[in-house]
Amino acid sequence: MSIYKLDESASGVYIISATPFTENGEVDLESADRLVDFYIEKGVSGITVLGMMGEAQKMAPDESRTFLERIMKRVDDKLPVIVGVSDPGLDNLVRLSRFSMDQGAAGVMVAPLAGLATEEKVYNYFTQVLEALGDDIPVCYQDYPQATNTEISVSLFNRLVAEYDQLVMLKHEECPGLTKITRVRQASDEGLRRVSILCGNGGLYLPQELARGADGAMTGFAYPEMLVAVVALHNAGQQDKAEDIFDAYLPLIRHEQQPGWGLALRKEVLHRRGIISSPTVRSPGPKLSATDLQELTRLISRVEKNVEAL
Repeated sequence: MSIYKLDESASGVYIISATPFTENGEVDLESADRLVDFYIEKGVSGITVLGMMGEAQKMAPDESRTFLERIMKRVDDKLPVIVGVSDPGLDNLVRLSRFSMDQGAAGVMVAPLAGLATEEKVYNYFTQVLEALGDDIPVCYQDYPQATNTEISVSLFNRLVAEYDQLVMLKHEECPGLTKITRVRQASDEGLRRVSILCGNGGLYLPQELARGADGAMTGFAYPEMLVAVVALHNAGQQDKAEDIFDAYLPLIRHEQQPGWGLALRKEVLHRRGIISSPTVRSPGPKLSATDLQELTRLISRVEKNVEAL
């Protein structure tokens, strides 16, 4: 069991870990060790594994368990770990959640089923999930309608918060979605239990999200030190300096957010930084061309110059 338990006070940067694979497509556990060390060195507040960016949907159950065990062993209670457990099968979701908590996870992240077309369906699904998991497993709601094609209104999210104390975090990725952050925060200002809001989308809107009341970031940008610095400076009241640092990295942040290609670019950057042995994205997935690689080289060079100039 972990010394950490996810709650409404979570803040900072919960980096979403890539899942490293060898060139043959096998899970690369040695690179996983280096990833954990790298993230901790860069000052993240927590790590999220087996998310959409972690290619969890391409992994067999035994691979996911082996990877999680390796991550938890390497983390060694240095910081909290959230595990993505989304699955079309409720029994599978519950089984992985309980395994994760037994391994020392602080909580789990759940996205709604794809294509839930009405608010009633979203509510019914999540009440089933939360009741099946029970009160002792903290839950982060992953709100990423671009991927799930399922939307949740602020009023329905607030209803779930009011009814289920184990729902402690919103992983906010709706786009455009700044108004949703404002409205969720307004509800807590008016007396609803305040939950943590961490934001994704590669950090593309991070300064504005923080200004709207988000508590930090939960994304996998390949330069986590930028995310950490921006959140820390914002919290210290140095918003202009935070945005100067953000702006220096913006060309690469934007480039990583290309639908369908962003993960390959992110893994290539992590590979170039010496963290993972191979930038392989498990099939089916994109493979960068020589032109893509040259383009990335120029972008990285420009970003490094921008950062150095600061």
